[in-house]
Amino acid sequence: MTMTDQSRDAKPAAIDKERLRQKYLAERNKRLRPDGNDQYLQIKGQLAHYLDDPYTPRTERAPKTDHVTFAFIGGGFAGLATAARLTEIGVKDVRIVEKGGDFGGTWYWNRYPGAQCDTASMVYMPLLEETGHMPSEKYAHAPEILAHCQRIGKHFGLYDNALFHTEVVSLDWDEGQSRWRIRTNRGDAFTAQYVGIGTGPLHVPKLPGIAGIENFAGHSFHTSRWDYDYTGGSPQGAPMDRLADKRVGIIGTGATSVQCVPHLARACKELYVFQRTPSSVDVRGNAPIDPNWFAGIATPGWQQRWLENFTANQAGGSAEEDLVQDGWTDLSKRIRAKIMVLPHEQRTVENMRAAFEDSDFEKMEEIRNRIDTIVRDRETARNLKAWYGQLCKRPCFHDSYLQAFNTPGTHLVDTDGKGVERIAEKGIVVAGREYELDCIIYASGFEVGTEYRRRAGFDLTGRDGVKLSDYWGEGMRTKHGIHVHGFPNVFFVQPTQGANLISNVPHNLTEAARTIALMVGHARDNGFTQIEVSKEAESRWVELLLTGVGRMIGGPDCTPGYYNNEGREPGPAAKLNVGHPAGALAYFKYIEGWRSSGQFEGVQFR
Repeated sequence: MTMTDQSRDAKPAAIDKERLRQKYLAERNKRLRPDGNDQYLQIKGQLAHYLDDPYTPRTERAPKTDHVTFAFIGGGFAGLATAARLTEIGVKDVRIVEKGGDFGGTWYWNRYPGAQCDTASMVYMPLLEETGHMPSEKYAHAPEILAHCQRIGKHFGLYDNALFHTEVVSLDWDEGQSRWRIRTNRGDAFTAQYVGIGTGPLHVPKLPGIAGIENFAGHSFHTSRWDYDYTGGSPQGAPMDRLADKRVGIIGTGATSVQCVPHLARACKELYVFQRTPSSVDVRGNAPIDPNWFAGIATPGWQQRWLENFTANQAGGSAEEDLVQDGWTDLSKRIRAKIMVLPHEQRTVENMRAAFEDSDFEKMEEIRNRIDTIVRDRETARNLKAWYGQLCKRPCFHDSYLQAFNTPGTHLVDTDGKGVERIAEKGIVVAGREYELDCIIYASGFEVGTEYRRRAGFDLTGRDGVKLSDYWGEGMRTKHGIHVHGFPNVFFVQPTQGANLISNVPHNLTEAARTIALMVGHARDNGFTQIEVSKEAESRWVELLLTGVGRMIGGPDCTPGYYNNEGREPGPAAKLNVGHPAGALAYFKYIEGWRSSGQFEGVQFR
């Protein structure tokens, strides 16, 4: 195949915008709850077994008390990309500290059946060109992504220094030695000249705060710790042959559930999908990648060209072609087309938001109408329809999820926005009715909106004893989302306050990796031991961020979800959780010029 996508449904003939606005508002309001993120349980105490690693045995080792040039916390894409760029410039002693049993980050943990990326592999999987890997399909499945993470680790020699099944507990700056002192939960007490942090938002699983969750007498697990010993099967797709006589309930209908429900529907005697809010599920159109076609496009620099093209098609660029052709670029092109028909003098923020809304109404009507053409049971079809803007929640793309509800024995239990009432000894109770179950699977996702220190598992103590949690007490403050004043030689690798390109997070990470490697190389070549952003430059960057229109995803009018702090007022600090005011494409062009100039404006080398 080529990377072209299948055609999409025709646009609805007419849309009653006011009716939709009222419907969206009504559905949002029934889901609002005062506890926001507090509705979820932090996994600890008697629930701690939900965090056990079912994939890799822990290996005993002696504590590390040495020194490395660069330590990176987190072994996912952020750590792998940064470490790869550092080794390319000759920094060989890079140590990645990872709480999982191997590289991969969220792809180490997410091995549930059907797991795959929802952004095209060609732009999602980093360092394809450097490692010589061709993705097997447009949307690679989890085993291939995990194997690619391991490939990066081997290709760049990152295994020798890595510490797996290890969690950092403290990071303290030693001004006299110009290095960081790092302690872990395994007795390590080593130092590093530089530290990178790429803990990401998708590694701390959460459980729903449902009454009686501890009382269930059957089997249960979180999707990020899939129990193949119980279900049978394997991450590679072997059938889950131990569920044929089992009644299984899955709580959650987000991106994870959308991917694993089709596999459970085929395997279980009875499957009950407990839904509080339906996901929007558009066409995915996955297909194998033709090696002959790939050989023709994989000329030097191909992946960077694809990354830039994907971003240009999403973030206000003027790309003449769409290389990826997926649901993300389709959405963006629709919005841009609506805006471009406006006379130049009418392209105000208000009018552009109206154009965005018009495009979104059309797209969501298509998605809802698609359900009626697939799901045979009328009530189930009605309950699977998402009544909110497509970017209120993470958009989903799948070609088997809706079809799964045509499978005998698969039941959608819609809770009308209220969620599960309670968990009993023998099953799940919704609206007074108990569903007896042998197994409960929690597809409840990861902690996103909780406090940074809680998610990371550690705090940083910078110059003069200042804690990062205190410095960010009124909101995140950085330059480029990477550098923080008062915390020399630390680099954050994540999207916020940089490009903030949420549709393809790895692009943010790989650009940050390039930037960090150039700076570390500059310091080494010129005899500097410290790299730190000035207070003035950090403040100017934050001021620049605040000139933008704010976030286009989530929003207070959206149905509750992790994009909008579960519908709860996030406080003034949230206004800083944005990206470059001119968009991701502008940021990537800016940061390329900033780093390649060799001046590193605003950052001090000492």
